[in-house]
Amino acid sequence: MFESLIEGFYLLARWDTFGVIGIGLFLGMFVGALPGFTTVMAMSLILPISFFLHPLVGIPFLIGVYKGGIYGGSIPAILIAVPGTGAAIATTMDGPQLAQRGEGRKALEMALYASVFGDLVSDVVTLFMIAPIALIALLVGPPELSVIILIALVIIAAASTGALIKGLAMAFFGIMLSMIGQDPLGFMTRFTFGSLELKSGIPLLPMMIGVFAIPEILAVLERLAVSKIKGTDPAKLSSGGERLHFHEFKKCFKTICRSTLIGTVIGALPGAGQSVAAFAGYAAAKKNSSHPETFGTGEIEGIAAAEAANNAVNGPTLVPLLTLGIPGDKVTAILLGAFVAHNLRPGPQLMTEHGPLVYALLLAMIAANLLFLVIAYVSIPIFARIVTLKRFYLIPIIVLTAFAGSYVFRSDPVDLQYLVYFGVFGYFARKLDFDVVPMVMAFILAPTLEYTIGQTINMADGSLFEFMFLQRPSAGVLYIMLFATLAYFGFKNYKLNQVKRQPASLIGEDTP
Repeated sequence: MFESLIEGFYLLARWDTFGVIGIGLFLGMFVGALPGFTTVMAMSLILPISFFLHPLVGIPFLIGVYKGGIYGGSIPAILIAVPGTGAAIATTMDGPQLAQRGEGRKALEMALYASVFGDLVSDVVTLFMIAPIALIALLVGPPELSVIILIALVIIAAASTGALIKGLAMAFFGIMLSMIGQDPLGFMTRFTFGSLELKSGIPLLPMMIGVFAIPEILAVLERLAVSKIKGTDPAKLSSGGERLHFHEFKKCFKTICRSTLIGTVIGALPGAGQSVAAFAGYAAAKKNSSHPETFGTGEIEGIAAAEAANNAVNGPTLVPLLTLGIPGDKVTAILLGAFVAHNLRPGPQLMTEHGPLVYALLLAMIAANLLFLVIAYVSIPIFARIVTLKRFYLIPIIVLTAFAGSYVFRSDPVDLQYLVYFGVFGYFARKLDFDVVPMVMAFILAPTLEYTIGQTINMADGSLFEFMFLQRPSAGVLYIMLFATLAYFGFKNYKLNQVKRQPASLIGEDTP
C-alpha cells in the first residue's frame, strides 16, 4: 500500500485538480452562506459536470463543494441566526450573540480555524485507516456483504428524520424501484409494464437531483412567500469587530481536539452525519467546561466545539463507501454516483484495482483543507455580504441547472420526466415527514444486495441455514447483529413514542 500512496502523490501533481478544488470550495461556501440552499442540493446539481471530467478532477470538485458548504453554513448561522446547512444548527446557539456584541469576525474566524483543523485531522486519520480496513474488507464474501448492507440500511433508516417504520418503508420502496429493468443475475426484464423507457431501469442522476434539489427549491419558495406575507426577514448582524487572537484559539484547542475525535468516530457510522456530531461535540464541550453557564450566551468555545465536530465527519464518511461500497449519508451517496459514472465501483476490490487513484483522492482532500484556509480567510467579508443576497433571483438559474444536468448525461428527454416525478415525490415526502435518504441509499445498494444474496443461495446449495451458521459462522453472527439492531431501534422508537404520548394522557387525567 505504501507504493500506492507514493504513486498517489505523483497522480495528484496536476494543476487542474487544485484549480477545480478551489472553485468547488468557493462555490460550496457561496451555497452554504445562502440560508435554504443546502450543500447536498449544490452537489446534486454539479454532479453531471463531474461525469465529463477526469476522476482526479471531477471527484475533487465535488469534495471541494462539500467541504466549502459545511463551513459556509456557519456564516448565516452566526450573522443572521439562520443555519445555512443542518450541520450549522448547533452554531446558532452562540454565534448570533457574539455577532450582536460586535464580535462577528472573531466568531467567523474561530469557525474557520476549528473547521479546518477538524477536517484536516480526520482526513489524515482516514488516509492511514483506509488500507487496513480495505484488507479486512477483502475477507468479506457475498454472505457477509449482503448482511452488512442490510445492517447499514437499518441504521440509515433509524437515523433518518421521522419514525423508524417510515425510514424502513422508504428503504423498501428504494429496493423496489431498483428492481425495475433487468435483474443483475439472469438479466431478465421485470416490472417494466410494457414500457420501453423502463427497460433500462430508473436512472440514478434524475432521481438524485429530483429528490434532493427540487424539494429544496420549492421549500425556499415557500419560505420566501411566507416571509414576504409576514414581513419576517431576519435582521443582519455585524460581521466586523476584532479578529481572533491566538490565545483565544489556544484556550479552545482542547475542545477542538475533543470535538475532532467525536466527529471522526461519528463520521465512520452510516447515517449519523454532521448535525449529530455538532451537537455531540457541543454537549461534550459544555459538560467539560468550568463555566457551562456561559454556553448559549455567546461562548466562543461553543462555536469551536460545533464546527470542529461537524467538519471532522467529512473524511471518515468515505471509509465505508470506499471499502464496502456503502454510502453513509446523502453526500457520500452523491459521491458514489460520481465513482460509478467513472467506472470506479467502490467496494472491497477498489483499493487493489485502483489503489493509487484512491490515495490521490484522499491526498486531494488533505490539500483541499490548506486551500480552504486561504480562500475562506480572504473571502469572509464577501460571504458575509452574500448572506443578504436575494435568493429569489437565483432560483431560476438553479431550476435551469437542474433540468440541464438531468438531460445532459444521457440526452434523453425521458430523464426530464423522471426529474419532475421524483421532485414532486420528494416534496410531498418531506411534507409527510418521510426522509428520502433511505430510499436513495437502498436504490443504490439494492443491485449489490440482490447479487450477493443470489451468490449466497448458490453457495449454500439448498441448505441455507446450515451454510450461514456452520460453514460461514461470521455471516451467522452478522445476521444475529442484524436482528439485534432491528430490535434495538424498534424498542428505542417504541419508548420515544411512549414519552411523546405521556404528556397528552396526563393532561387528559387531570381534566375534570
